Amino acid sequence: MVMDTKPAAHPTLVKGLHNRWHPDIPPIATVKPGDVFKLECVDWTGAQIGNNDYSDDIRDVDLTKVHNLSGPIAVEGAEPGDVLVVDILDVRPFDDMQWGYTGIFELTNGGGLFAKEFNSHACKAIWDFEGIYATSRHVPGVRFAGVSHPGLIGTAPSAELLATWNKREGELIAAHEGAVPAVAFPPEPRGAYVGQDLDAKVMEKISREGARTIPGREHGGNCDIKNLSRGSRCYFPVFVKGANLSVGDLHFSQGDGELSFCGAIEMAGVITFNTSIIKGGIEKFAMKQPIFLPSPIDPMYSAKLIFEGISVDYHGDGKQYNMDATVAYKQAALNAIAYLQKLGYTREQAYILLSAAPIESHVGAIVDSPNACVTLALPLGIFEHDILPKPEGLTKQDYGQCAIRSDGIV
Repeated sequence: MVMDTKPAAHPTLVKGLHNRWHPDIPPIATVKPGDVFKLECVDWTGAQIGNNDYSDDIRDVDLTKVHNLSGPIAVEGAEPGDVLVVDILDVRPFDDMQWGYTGIFELTNGGGLFAKEFNSHACKAIWDFEGIYATSRHVPGVRFAGVSHPGLIGTAPSAELLATWNKREGELIAAHEGAVPAVAFPPEPRGAYVGQDLDAKVMEKISREGARTIPGREHGGNCDIKNLSRGSRCYFPVFVKGANLSVGDLHFSQGDGELSFCGAIEMAGVITFNTSIIKGGIEKFAMKQPIFLPSPIDPMYSAKLIFEGISVDYHGDGKQYNMDATVAYKQAALNAIAYLQKLGYTREQAYILLSAAPIESHVGAIVDSPNACVTLALPLGIFEHDILPKPEGLTKQDYGQCAIRSDGIV
């Protein structure tokens, strides 16, 4: 095969990028309700990751520079208290960049769901796109249809809301001083970027106060909801004049949970929108966070192998937790990873596969103390071979390994 070694970026994308949330970031354009418009997006790291067979770029990624968002786009007539209705008409990779990646991040640089349990070191898988399908030389034996979507989309915060975010997250950081991985990411001038010619004092203020884009918040943000694909309708609260919509972190595919932090198939590409406004919508709908209608388009994977998890850390120290759905989700995922290892996948390949493929997770029960029950469903149709349990056991094959660090550390 001919390998595209370019990073997941696009040469025309410098202006109109920003990587902080702040009300003083002016819109790069204004649209009218009903206008159809497109935004080009770099990958979430801003082209720090390349199409190659080592994970040194994952190891060395600079998280002060993420996420790289396109926008903001003002919508004419939107005022604080309104609801901005955003229809996602299309999400696709660039025609000349038909690939993406999934990464496991270092324990000390990003982490991930199992950063502590696995003492994570950088690994990645490169995925090649063919129409709606993805395959990987680093995770052989699977092929699946993607549900392309923006991992990150939201409106700009007001000054008051931004101050609330920084206060509450700062208190959390103070309560967990020295935590590895970090419990939250405070404002950080280093790496802050706004692709506009701003007054130096304004830029200094944005850099000093701007909220990092890593978590989702009341305005939307980085919620990584895989069902927000073509045909989705999103209702966002408006906090500033114009709403100032921004988007980025495009995904070709993702499993529920995005386990490995960089857990979707990250890509650069183009997203198409249409917008409208509901006046006074925040009060009308008692809205504290966005509301979504999922895409009517989903891969047809009806047959699934479902793994259960409960809020007991039986993969670790056996501790009993009280109705902890996160612990239950972790156990379901670890059960699936252990099963995939019996088929011959490495732990890293299994971790990446559960992050990138259209895995579904649901809360089975959250009323039966002390054990919350969470399920994780693995679509059978994504595998090139039969993975169902059999009396004679599972057939183990050699699937190689992901792209690992050049020093060989896994």
